Amino acid sequence: MSPTGFAILVTSAAVSLLVAAAAVFAVFMRHGRQQRMHHRLVGVGSLRSEFEQQRLGPVLSLLSGPGRALDRLLDGEGETAGLLVQAGWRSARARAAFHAVQAGLPVALVGAVSLGSVVDGDGRAVLEFLAVLVALILGLLGPRWLLRGRAASRRMRMQREVPLLVHVLVLLYDAGLSTRQAIASLVREGRGVLPTLGPEFGLILRQLEAGADTGDVLAASARQLDVADLGSVLSVVRQTERYGGEIRDPLMEALQVMEQRRSLELREQVNLMSGRMTLVMVLFFFPALLIFVAGPAVVSIFSALGSVN
Repeated sequence: MSPTGFAILVTSAAVSLLVAAAAVFAVFMRHGRQQRMHHRLVGVGSLRSEFEQQRLGPVLSLLSGPGRALDRLLDGEGETAGLLVQAGWRSARARAAFHAVQAGLPVALVGAVSLGSVVDGDGRAVLEFLAVLVALILGLLGPRWLLRGRAASRRMRMQREVPLLVHVLVLLYDAGLSTRQAIASLVREGRGVLPTLGPEFGLILRQLEAGADTGDVLAASARQLDVADLGSVLSVVRQTERYGGEIRDPLMEALQVMEQRRSLELREQVNLMSGRMTLVMVLFFFPALLIFVAGPAVVSIFSALGSVN
């Protein structure tokens, strides 16, 4: 490797590190200004923020601030807050850990790729620059992809537990319990039966015990969790709680609609699987079957033609 190429490689790596460090520092300074302005306006909130920083620790509190500012730059629609709720990461430590990863992962990946480029020193400056760029993009978008995957997986688990939730609610309402009593019984005795929905109803119960309106709490939970079947069930419970009336029949009708929808989804999956299996059979099984059936005849024909010649 020539000295000129090595110098170019080292310069590009150093510039990439400086740009990443400058971006993180700018985001951190912007967050610091916003935080100080918020403390001046709120007053008491500053004491709460300082208490949360002491509880989170110095590392998380240092990285979570730039992570939140970076998240606001990447997510203008506020999707991250909903995804954190859907993923089950509601605590302050979990949110701070996600924002710390959001801020630290790009710097770590860019630094690792730049250091590897300097140590390798093969002189391919363009490829090294592209590698640094790819590392920066993966560092910025990787945490969001993982968060979306976690939220989608948890929504799927909640979706599977909704029919059992309907049966349990019907049994509790038939026993003469009110909505708050049914939710309390569901939280106390249904954690093993509903491992994913149980903690969510625990949060709903705490809000109800704090004096919140039942309809508002159920509507907010359905909107945050973004599960279609669960939203339908909570909507039925909310309307019955507000206007009164029989709740068994609407819940069973909602359950019937869910079962029909799942039956259609299963049929669609079976149709897709049949098409894929047909393609597999045509590509792999049919040639082997053709060789097995027509192979002896073809061999006999070639043997007969060879003996005639």
